[in-house]
Amino acid sequence: MIAIVDYGVGNLFSLKSSLAAIGAEAVVTGEAEVLRRADKIILPGVGAFGDAADKLRATGLDAVVIDEAQSGKPLMGICLGMQLLFDRGYEYGEHAGLGLIPGEVRPIAEVIPADYKIPHIGWNALRFTGRKSPLFRYIKEGDCVYFVHSFYAADCDESVIAAAEYGAELTAAVQRGNVCGCQFHPEKSGKVGLNILRAFCED
Repeated sequence: MIAIVDYGVGNLFSLKSSLAAIGAEAVVTGEAEVLRRADKIILPGVGAFGDAADKLRATGLDAVVIDEAQSGKPLMGICLGMQLLFDRGYEYGEHAGLGLIPGEVRPIAEVIPADYKIPHIGWNALRFTGRKSPLFRYIKEGDCVYFVHSFYAADCDESVIAAAEYGAELTAAVQRGNVCGCQFHPEKSGKVGLNILRAFCED
């Protein structure tokens, strides 16, 4: 069973629908015991880093997610949920993340050309970095996925498994052991996104 963390932030039900479309059993939950019983956990998220981190901590689910990930349970962060996996984020100040993947989350404005629109919204091709991750077993390099973001994961080269070009090379996906994350929205990325979710559910 896949547990989707409900902490008041995220596109929960489209994600659950995508999992249902690939035949995965999934539940949206804010209950610690359900997360502990789950085979895998997905941490979604939309909005601002600090607000989301505060809401996750207010529920007490931050500690559960960290404990389960450190025990070896597969964990996937999506969009802001991926960003929360890092040490800290710099959106409206400095905020602590979950510290599951070394690195920090910074404005894309620092690295893209001044005439590029922010947020970055649209379809971009994936470029795999290093050895192809099992997360991408059903897709190929150059397949396009859907992004909506103004911040990106930085100082995390050892964990980057895919990048995308938007005036600069931006982190598209990361993995560190059993913890992975997608900056893009697989649940909004058509067949490619469903195949990424399928690979995560099968691992």
